[in-house]
Amino acid sequence: MKTIQCLQDVKVPSDCSVTIKSRLITVTGPRGTLRRNLKHLQIDIRLISKSVIRVEKWFSNRKELAAVNTVCSHIGNMFIGVQRGFRYKMKSVYAHFPINIAISEEGRKVEIRNFLGEKYTRIVRMPEGVSAANTGSKDEYQ
Repeated sequence: MKTIQCLQDVKVPSDCSVTIKSRLITVTGPRGTLRRNLKHLQIDIRLISKSVIRVEKWFSNRKELAAVNTVCSHIGNMFIGVQRGFRYKMKSVYAHFPINIAISEEGRKVEIRNFLGEKYTRIVRMPEGVSAANTGSKDEYQ
């Protein structure tokens, strides 16, 4: 059974600005700018006022309605990212081959050794604005 209309509003924080042009959302805040392309979804995204974004979907079934809440969650996460930023924690877990992780170049490069018993050393360079550090507990990094 199809639902005729489903809509949800998202409040824009006072220290953020939003531009929406054909499902390409740009959020600017104190920590920078984030862009998200949502052109693959058949939804309507409009800026009702400077402080409210409306996401709506017309004539859809239950699975298509889930896209409305997903888009609102993405927009909310973008606001958090440009206001406070995110911190991710990673823990290396192994059963038989102990994984060794070394952080070098002031957190700009991570070297992973003995992954699944391999001799090959995997090197991961962090993107701009991202740094890696050891949290102090065993096999945990942020």
